[in-house]
Amino acid sequence: MEKSIENARKNGFVETISGRKSRLADINSQNAVVRGYAERFAINAPIQGSAADVIKIAMVRIQQQIENQHLDSKMIMQVHDELNFTVRENEVETMRNLVINEMQNAVQLTVPLIVDCGIGKNWLEAH
Repeated sequence: MEKSIENARKNGFVETISGRKSRLADINSQNAVVRGYAERFAINAPIQGSAADVIKIAMVRIQQQIENQHLDSKMIMQVHDELNFTVRENEVETMRNLVINEMQNAVQLTVPLIVDCGIGKNWLEAH
């Protein structure tokens, strides 16, 4: 956390793992309240932004696979780090494997990305 703040002070921005930058004009502010907000942003933005990068990469790859395999399943919603699909019963296992594989391999990290997959007739049941 300290290193993230230090880098933000030095560079004036923070980055996600895919290189998206968020500028922090107030990171060196004389106003402690304003500077504190920028420091919290410097810690949080790379984490949440990187998570967004990962899921967006996975979403694009999943959609490409759905199209390439001529599946009838549809990606219908993203909520934070979850994806929701409408899946035909005969495609459940194909989609489960496809989604888990693409989400776990969206980016290569030094730690594994672990994906859970729930199935149900509605979102509540799938959890």
